Amino acid sequence: MENAPLRSFLEIPYDKLEEMNLEAKDARIRRLPADRITEKRMKYLADEKRIKAVTVCFTDLEGRLHMLDYDKKFLLKSHDNLTFDGSSIRGFSQQKESDLRLRCDWPACYWLPADVFGPGKVLVFGEVLERDGRPYEADLRSRLKSYTDTLFAKKGIEAHAANEIEGFLFQGRNAERRYHETGKFDFISTGGYYHSLPGDPLRRYIDTAAEVQRSLGFANEKDHPEVAPSQFEMNYSYTQALIAADQVQLYKLVCRQVADRMDMTASFLPKPVTGVNGNGMHTNLSVAKNGKNLFFDAKGQDGLSTLGWNFIDRILHSANDICLVLNCSVNSYRRLDPHYEAPNQIKASAIDRGSMVRIPLGNEKTARTEIRSIAPDANPYMAIYTLLRTGLEGPEPPASDADKRARTRFLPDNIHDAIRLFKTSEFALKLLGETVHGKFAELKLASAERCPKALGSRVKTAEVQFHHEVTNQFLWNLF
Repeated sequence: MENAPLRSFLEIPYDKLEEMNLEAKDARIRRLPADRITEKRMKYLADEKRIKAVTVCFTDLEGRLHMLDYDKKFLLKSHDNLTFDGSSIRGFSQQKESDLRLRCDWPACYWLPADVFGPGKVLVFGEVLERDGRPYEADLRSRLKSYTDTLFAKKGIEAHAANEIEGFLFQGRNAERRYHETGKFDFISTGGYYHSLPGDPLRRYIDTAAEVQRSLGFANEKDHPEVAPSQFEMNYSYTQALIAADQVQLYKLVCRQVADRMDMTASFLPKPVTGVNGNGMHTNLSVAKNGKNLFFDAKGQDGLSTLGWNFIDRILHSANDICLVLNCSVNSYRRLDPHYEAPNQIKASAIDRGSMVRIPLGNEKTARTEIRSIAPDANPYMAIYTLLRTGLEGPEPPASDADKRARTRFLPDNIHDAIRLFKTSEFALKLLGETVHGKFAELKLASAERCPKALGSRVKTAEVQFHHEVTNQFLWNLF
């Protein structure tokens, strides 16, 4: 017994992790009853003695991922009464009504690689609830889940999404939080598109992050350096809309965690460096019924069905109303610069990458619409919910607007115009509800007012310092 290890926490090999996480994902895709999965997960936690804690995560209104580690024994006893202080979360409840509840969404459970996240932990997505147990209005994950569940229950329609998320890799830890001290970002690599030696720092980083991604059941497709120096992208297959949004949050978490362990910073600022291409989060959407892709029509224009084109037309018609949802930071309007393949034109095209919407080459399985104007710092639940509801239920353009697919119009080139269009939009108000619509506009205006109104050609310290994915209470109060 003298040589027995002091700790014996769960560590699962990567191939086994992938198998377990894909099995859990398949149960979500097949819509197995949540209570049955919950019972199975709770039994697993009780029986597996090597698990010490459960990480419960949720997303705030602006899109930041928050995580709480619950001791496993406590969670098993108190899973139906998890509370937290909502007044400490920007965009959530006021101090006078601070207590909120968390409910674990056990079908959305992930086993984590121990070498990256530490041994003996699993992660589960949480749903934010009011004190009385109703879904919290500013929890857009619950909103997306409810909407897609209703689509399936009432119409048999399954919404699918796949996100192509670009990021930058910079030297040193916490490069964004230190930007107000250093005033610069240092590239790891100055190679080009697809061009990186197998052993260089960028390629080693991509390989490591992709391995973690694969172990979490993402169903990887390809990964590579992007156009700009030190830029990366790791692509994975489409899936149900809620799972896809969860994977956006996991993707960014994995990228940041792996970078930190390698003494680097993974940044999803839309345009951290002027003079080179920015980061996008091209979002591919399609809908299916009884396994049939409703966006495909071999005889349709660009292989897209009438439903697919109607979906696009509604998004183009409401493009200005929802622009703030898709481009929600001061910095994101730097990316909408036409000199760098910016998707700032309110039109659809099969070939023009400056279009807000692109129709990729597809077949019966892969036909889809690709919304290119969305930035990687958007709240993925809010963005996918907004795009789906706009495309399926949004205002139809009048007959006089029939030429808008081809006619060139432009998205706002600054956040102040985007806020104004969002605040005055009856459609955005109806889409999000009065409370969320008002809170979101208020948060975005607070960030905008802390930054110079004219973007100029140089990234300003304030647009990094007060960016919602970077700032904390200390930095916010330096204003």
